[in-house]
Order: sequence, then C-alpha cells, then structure tokens
Amino acid sequence: MPLLALVTAPDSNLALVLKVLPALVVILITSAVCGRLALMVMQPRVLGEMVAGVLLGPTLFGWLFPEAQAAVFPPEVRPVLYVLSTIGLTLYMFLVGAGLDHSARTPGEVRKAGVLAASGILPSLVLGAGVGLLLYDTLSRPDVSPWQFALFVGGALSLTAFPMLARILYERGLENSPIGRLTLLAASIDDALAWCILAVLSAVHLGTGASGALPTIALTALFAVVMLKVVAPLLRPMGRTVARTGRLGPTAMYAVIIIPLTAGWLTDWIGVYAVFGGFFAGLAMPRDPAFRQVLHGRMMEVVSTLLLPTFFTFSGLNTHLGGIAGGTMLLAFGLILAAGFCGKFFGCALAMRAIGFGRRESYAVGGLMNARGLMILIFINIGLAQGMITQELFAMLVLVAVLTTAAALPLYKLALPDRLERTLEPFAENAVRPVQSEIASQVSTAVPVSEQSGPGNSTTMV
Repeated sequence: MPLLALVTAPDSNLALVLKVLPALVVILITSAVCGRLALMVMQPRVLGEMVAGVLLGPTLFGWLFPEAQAAVFPPEVRPVLYVLSTIGLTLYMFLVGAGLDHSARTPGEVRKAGVLAASGILPSLVLGAGVGLLLYDTLSRPDVSPWQFALFVGGALSLTAFPMLARILYERGLENSPIGRLTLLAASIDDALAWCILAVLSAVHLGTGASGALPTIALTALFAVVMLKVVAPLLRPMGRTVARTGRLGPTAMYAVIIIPLTAGWLTDWIGVYAVFGGFFAGLAMPRDPAFRQVLHGRMMEVVSTLLLPTFFTFSGLNTHLGGIAGGTMLLAFGLILAAGFCGKFFGCALAMRAIGFGRRESYAVGGLMNARGLMILIFINIGLAQGMITQELFAMLVLVAVLTTAAALPLYKLALPDRLERTLEPFAENAVRPVQSEIASQVSTAVPVSEQSGPGNSTTMV
C-alpha cells in the first residue's frame, strides 16, 4: 500500500500516535527550557519542569493560544499522558528506593526520623485543618462535609514531596549524608501517613465509610512485609551477578522493569497509588553498591527526562489559576500558604533541635521538608478526580506546591551555605550518587566548580 494511503487510512491507532508524539515533543522542549532557566537561578531542574507543566496548561498556553493548546493536547491524548506519567512516577520512586544506602545507618536514625516525621506532619495537619474549617464556605463543594474538607487540606499540606526532595538531594549529592538520609526517611513516613488520611477520606466520600480504609492500610502493611522479607532475599543472587559482571543482562533488565510495575499495579489495586509500590520494589533490590550504580546508569536518564515531565504537564492541564483572582480568594490562598509553610518549617526545625542537631542544620532540614511539589500534586489530582475539592482549591494547592518547593533550596542554602555544608559528616564510602549526566553538566554550568567540591558535592557531579 502506498505511504500516502497509509497516512490517510482511517486507522484510529495511527491517528492517536500522530497526536501523542507532537504533545510529547512540546512537553520535552518546554521542560528542557524551563529546567535550564531554573538552574540559572540556582534552583533544581525539577522545579523548572514543574513550572513548565503549569505554563502548558490553561494558565498561559491555553490563555494566549487556546486553539493551539487544544490542538496539541486534545481530550484523547490526556489518558495517554496519564498512563505515561504513572509509569514514570512508579519507576522514579523505584530508583529512589534502590538508591538509598542502608549500610551507613547511624545509631538511632529510625527514632530520630520518626520524631522529625511527626513534627512535619502534625503541625501542618492541625494548621491546615484549621484553615480548612475557616475557608469551608468559600472553597468547599457542597457535598463534602466540613471535617472531610478540613482533613483534606491538612493532609495535603502535611506532605513532603518525597520524589522531589530526592531529586534535590541527588542534584547536590546529599542523598546519603546524615541530614539527607534522615530527611528522606522522615519524608517517606510523612507521605505514608498522608496517604492513609487520603484513603480514609476517599472511602468516606465514596460511601464505604471510615472502616472501608482499614483493609487498604492492612494490605499495604502486608505488601511492604512481603517485598522486604520475601522478594528481597530472592533478588540477592541477581545483585551478586550484576556486581560481578558490571552489567544488567537481558534477564536482569526484565526483572528490574517488571518488579516495580507489578508492585505499582498491586498498590494501585490496594488503593495507595503506584508510587509506593515502586518505592518498596526499590527497597527490595540488592544493596550491592555496584548493582545500584549500574541500575541508575541504565534507567535514571530516561525516566527523569521523558516520563516525569509528562506528569507535570498532565497536572498543569488541570490547573486554572484564573480562579484565584479577587481579594477573598487571594486571602484564602495566603492563609493556606502560611499554614503549610509554618507547619513544616518551624515544626521540623524545632524537632531537629530537640534531637541534638545544630541551629543551622535544623533550619536547613526545615527548608528541605517544605519541598512538597510532586506528592501534593498527586494527592490533589486524586482529590479533584474523585470530586472532593474544587478547581479553585486545586489551583491554590498547585501554587503552594510551586512556591514551597522553590523556597526549599534557598532556605537550605541560607541556613547551611556551601562553606558550612562541606563540614558535614563525610558520606559513606560506598554511597552511590545516581545523578543523570545531563543534570551534572547543567549544574556545572550554573554553579562554580569551586563551590561544588567537598563532601556534599563530589566531582562525580561536575
């Protein structure tokens, strides 16, 4: 059949491909430009990608060029973007879990992380719920009760964006420092508790009652035990083989793709979202440093460059910032932002002081724990899809995600400048810094090399 006939044939699959590919090209170009601009102003590239997603939505692209936006992102393309973004988040969390160094745990680290997690979630939950009750008549849907609305706002503000925090720490080479490990562990606890809150709210909103969330919580705990106690030992021979040969063979490559996707499917079925399945699949991977280095070298660039920007765009397509106009809405947004920032920053900083860290380290962690972009976006996307929140609250929480994440690194550097960061306790000898080469080259052009040396920023980044 002639090529022209193939192109013009009424093939719905081909027609969908010809719509999805241009959308992906636009997403990647915009993300690359915004990521470069973010690095130029000393922000992590992921923040630029997040802003790119908002700009491609109705806020800018749809406002300036509505017909062009409708042509690039027609309704039939959005489900495909959703599937790609879910796969991307699951695989990225898998790589985060696989990259954590368990061999250098300091005494009492789990206890300290529990204290930090509690200080990060409780003040934010209480302040957010209070603001939610105050703004119920202004922002809530009529079919949502005041306590449900208040808990949703509090739960959203209590999140720390675990994948986003991981990328910030990876870009600075801090993921296996004492502060980095403690912050990541505390953030994972915060997010798990927030997802339990969302599970309860979803069960109540969908009519099954609060008791309907108990099977979800029990199955999640059972899943974690099976992954860490049953699956992990079965994968150790694969780790030794990869460490010996220095490469992921075809069988191992199938395993490291199938396991996180299957885990994500199971946790989605359980009701706690695929990202947690991916994370636990990563924790179950062999702990050999050589295995982790090979794994990240093969997968990180594709996942972070192609799939994560797709999620940010999918979320941005649902963000209508025009609904925040007016004095009442701006005041409501200010109250939500203040509650979210103060609960995380001061709560975590005071907890760090209480468990024995210095003033500068404590405020540095308070700044990092305020990075909540990725997980809050997932949280509120689910709330919007289930009809628990309005478009106005969704847009406000997207802005909270952008602003608190943008403030995280400046607050960290203000509390702990490079000259003091280099005096932190040295990293473990076998710490793996799975930073994609593109990020490394971009960071080296944005930050003087002299400021990137030392324990926090090894030469593997530059």
